Amino acid sequence: MAWERIGRWISVAQVSNPVVQQRRLRTELRKARDRAGRTQREVADALDWSTSKVIRIETGAVNISTTDLRALLQFYGESPEFIDDLVQTARAGRQRVWWDRYKNNLDPAMITLLEFESSTSLIRQYQSLVIPGLLQTEDYAREILRMYSSEDQLEYKVKLRMDRQRILRGEDAVRAFFIMDEAALRRWVGGPAVMRKQLELIKEWGRQPNVTIQVLTFDRGIHRGMRGNFEVFEFATEDQDHVVYLEWPGGSTVVQNNPKQVSQYVEWFITLEQLAPPPETLDVVIDRLMEEMPAS
Repeated sequence: MAWERIGRWISVAQVSNPVVQQRRLRTELRKARDRAGRTQREVADALDWSTSKVIRIETGAVNISTTDLRALLQFYGESPEFIDDLVQTARAGRQRVWWDRYKNNLDPAMITLLEFESSTSLIRQYQSLVIPGLLQTEDYAREILRMYSSEDQLEYKVKLRMDRQRILRGEDAVRAFFIMDEAALRRWVGGPAVMRKQLELIKEWGRQPNVTIQVLTFDRGIHRGMRGNFEVFEFATEDQDHVVYLEWPGGSTVVQNNPKQVSQYVEWFITLEQLAPPPETLDVVIDRLMEEMPAS
């Protein structure tokens, strides 16, 4: 498995990931402007751009051409070597991402989630109601998505959810920690047959070296996870802070650039890890639940 712990979990794919390169470009451009001691307004006046163009470039709302990038970095007084490096970074960031084929049907919240998933090096997710999407079978996902999708959108959403699971497989798989409340495993989504297949898949996921799964069993009583579901993304680059993604039926919220609030969610997750039975008990817990289910 192509990941290791060096301060943070780092996948070898990070160096060529377009989303990672886009993030690096945005970060380096802001740093370069800070080094030059320039405001966005001053940059716009000097290059005969609008201030909104500078802002959109720094936030990644628009791509920057090679010509504009060189002009911008030369204005900042950066070295030719640094300029060439960022030009290569910008070109790498313009490469297609795997979800481009779905983009016409994706809302901004889903695009944000896909960007986090594709560039993360470590995921921590707590779910109290349903199985996390990254661990779902196709049949289970179809039953869940049917509640929120029209018939003409259902199958493409199922396919997208299955495609998202690629980040947990292969040479460049990310490190992922999942904690589920026992209620999520006991809820019969699609009936006993669908649930049996889903529970068997969870056991398979739990055997992967990059995936750790724990079940917060009912005998552990009340806990912080009862406040709601959450997901924490950790990134390989030191200049990218953790991000918390909160999702509910009516929408989603991203918590970033708020170290105090983000660290609170990380602490909550660690608390839940310590409270839940260890990962080694996963098969025992699931087998017990399956024994209580009817044969069909």
